[in-house]
Amino acid sequence: MPLEMRKWLSLSACVIVIDQATKALLSNHFRLGESLTLTPFFDLIFVFNRGAAFSFLAHADGWQRWFFIALALTISTWIVVELKRHAGGFIMPMGLSLVLGGALGNVIDRLTYGAVVDFLSFHAAGYFWPAFNVADSAITVGVALLLWQQFRQGKPA
Repeated sequence: MPLEMRKWLSLSACVIVIDQATKALLSNHFRLGESLTLTPFFDLIFVFNRGAAFSFLAHADGWQRWFFIALALTISTWIVVELKRHAGGFIMPMGLSLVLGGALGNVIDRLTYGAVVDFLSFHAAGYFWPAFNVADSAITVGVALLLWQQFRQGKPA
């Protein structure tokens, strides 16, 4: 495997390790539903999300677990193909690597718990952002980098 490809897959692996380590740390010290206020706008909270972003399909009958696993694995396969094509670049493969690590981190949760572990909760003036995790953050940053790359040059790098 070329060095560039190993570099980007290593970034994905780092995202997975950090994501799973933070979730393990949280689940070892919190009970499901328990929270800890750290600042007036930030809490740690231990929740399961059976849906996708913003709890989309969280209340479905259970089929969504396998749907989201299959979807994430399909997208991950496509990402690896794209990483091979663009491994020599910087912004695009970084974005792809972050999305890949985040997607696989959440797949591990779905396979292990049947849901994604979320624990970061931001709020202000009575309004709460849906809880999220390191994997979700990596996906968000990765997608932002991919969009930035497209708007910056209009072509992959």
